[in-house]
Amino acid sequence: MLRLIAAMGMLGALGACTEPPPSPSPTVRVDELKYPNTVVVSVTDEYHGVSVADPYRWLENLDSPAVARWVEAQNTVAKRWFEGVGQQAEIRAIVERAIRYQRWGAPQRRGERFFYVYSDGQQNQPVVYMTRDLDETGDVLLDPNQLREDGTAALAGYGLSSDGRYFAYGVSDGGSDWRSWHFMDVVTGNRLEEVLYGIKFSDLSFTADGTHVYYSRYPNGADGRPDDQAQVAIYRHRLGSPQVDDVIVFRIEDHPRRDPYGTVTDDGDYLIIHVTDGFDANGVYYWPLEEGLTPSGQPPIRLFDAWDARYEFLGNVGSVLYFFTDQSAPRGRVIAIDVQSPDGEPWSEVVAETGDALVDVDFIGGRFVLSYLRNAHSYVVVAAADGGSEAVPQLPGLGSVTGFTGRPDDPVAYFTYEDFATRETVFRYDVESNTMQALWGDAVGAQAADIVTEQVFVESAPGVQVPAFLVRRRDVQANGSLPTLLYGYGGFNVALTPTHGAMSRAWVESGGLFVSANLRGGGEFGKAWHRAGTKTDKQNVFDDFIAVAEWLIDTGFTQPANLGISGRSNGGLLVAAALTQRPALFGVALPAVGVLDMLRYHTASANARAWSSDYGLSENPEEFAALFAYSPYHRLREGTCYPPTLITTADKDDRVVPWHSYKFAARLQAVQACPSPTLLLVETRAGHGAGKPIGMVVDDYTAQLSFAAAALGLNVKPSVGD
Repeated sequence: MLRLIAAMGMLGALGACTEPPPSPSPTVRVDELKYPNTVVVSVTDEYHGVSVADPYRWLENLDSPAVARWVEAQNTVAKRWFEGVGQQAEIRAIVERAIRYQRWGAPQRRGERFFYVYSDGQQNQPVVYMTRDLDETGDVLLDPNQLREDGTAALAGYGLSSDGRYFAYGVSDGGSDWRSWHFMDVVTGNRLEEVLYGIKFSDLSFTADGTHVYYSRYPNGADGRPDDQAQVAIYRHRLGSPQVDDVIVFRIEDHPRRDPYGTVTDDGDYLIIHVTDGFDANGVYYWPLEEGLTPSGQPPIRLFDAWDARYEFLGNVGSVLYFFTDQSAPRGRVIAIDVQSPDGEPWSEVVAETGDALVDVDFIGGRFVLSYLRNAHSYVVVAAADGGSEAVPQLPGLGSVTGFTGRPDDPVAYFTYEDFATRETVFRYDVESNTMQALWGDAVGAQAADIVTEQVFVESAPGVQVPAFLVRRRDVQANGSLPTLLYGYGGFNVALTPTHGAMSRAWVESGGLFVSANLRGGGEFGKAWHRAGTKTDKQNVFDDFIAVAEWLIDTGFTQPANLGISGRSNGGLLVAAALTQRPALFGVALPAVGVLDMLRYHTASANARAWSSDYGLSENPEEFAALFAYSPYHRLREGTCYPPTLITTADKDDRVVPWHSYKFAARLQAVQACPSPTLLLVETRAGHGAGKPIGMVVDDYTAQLSFAAAALGLNVKPSVGD
């Protein structure tokens, strides 16, 4: 399965930012709002002859007691402000209903057993089950809710030996990207004693006989802790032995930033090494394994090393290896290469590029299951191993599929379907007969009767049509002042497709309009669409977002006072950039866990530096100019009226470190020229979002939607029948 993780902005465009935004709704309480006193320091950096002040640099010291006190004071102010906001109980009840329902993950078969995750909707974390019959509930294999009383320890991936006897599972504590990996013998039910540490973004890959795993981890630094500023190396671990005995198999020694990750082929014949450095290109090496266990005595063979495209291993039949690539095919294709062929073409095309973006490929039952996007919604094509004999499974609607789970010799695959109105439903798909049936989840369409989804196309620039999905209750109509929440991402080749998100569903159930925009920088239309929103062209993403906002106003759906913007991570950057460039256009802004200091984002970790494939680096003059032109922290201006803004982050976020939000909040509070609340709400024992306990998610969504409802004048009216 593919697991591809996502021109200088003109200062003149920022010159109009002194126009005040619409007055906040009277329900937004700003009286007696006193922000903490934030120390200003004298720190200046020189970038290519430009002096840039950084008065809140001290907030980057996340271990400082002074920073901890400042965060506590900010939380106190925010929580005190929320005490006076109405409709929170009503919104919380709607959020609870939108998120607390039964959900299943697509099962995986190993040997005679199936493995899957399930949540009853009340548990903080989903539980792993094992069964021999999917018509039965099965036995609990791992309940992460038992790992910590507060529910903040989460399952962070799992792996299975080919025969299904050994179960490896990663645990994230408090939302961290760091994972500890543990092992269990599912036959005896016993946990093995060893634990693997120093791992962030690596899965474990079992050898064919199930006795060893390959994985990548960071070396320890001088303080004895794993150093994520260094490079990972591939290790081999023997089950039942301590991690100290693990053997280093391979490390990159000819490049300072490239990281190797290993996958054992299903037949155990090869170790496939993906080499990463950024998100738009990678290398691939392969290494024959002797007796399915140890690499041959020769160095690994560099199969793809030009760094000209993305290459993702899909599977193999003997010496023929299959890959997805966007090399000479910006919307993606499948190629094959026979590594034992002494002559002939180095590779052959199996599935050609089409007019739609190929976003996921799985090799199941000797066939390729190809997931495409057409105008930002999924469809699936199944092709034979030689690229012929196509079949097209009929999906329930214009939504999203995830999966497929299955192996090259499995006749059956499993996948999940959802859309804005339909909860996740797991389907069983017979690859040979091209038939499918719902296995678990609510009946497709059962939730959809009262929800209307429309897709529109907005011209952002000549020849650029930006799709957007508009979601509302059937009884809610455009009236020129409809409380609207506009959501976007626009980066790292990530496509925003129709999904049953609890926050968006709760906003719609509350009576608002939710809009999801498919911006350049994303993966909706392939490589060209992605690259059009990166580096010196990143401003295109913000222009697309602003164009959709203006379209919503011009077509009579809403007006600036009733238009809010929301986004997370790279989407938090999007919201903050739009906020600083066009503050008069929005009635509220909700930047969550955002990347907000674009000149220093890469200093946080080696992983953060890898984002330069999308952002560029301030170390480079041309890229510095583009970054400095839109960096939200640096674009805030004295004497400017900004709309009500709720900045949310988490103190244990080690992906987008929270000092981005701290510095941005401090600066915005200092320059705000209007009586609009600028609040910073920081979760404790939480990270970037994955694995967050469901109770924390409810608190987070309730806070954001209550803030937005107050600012945009949404009078919460549950739908008929609630």
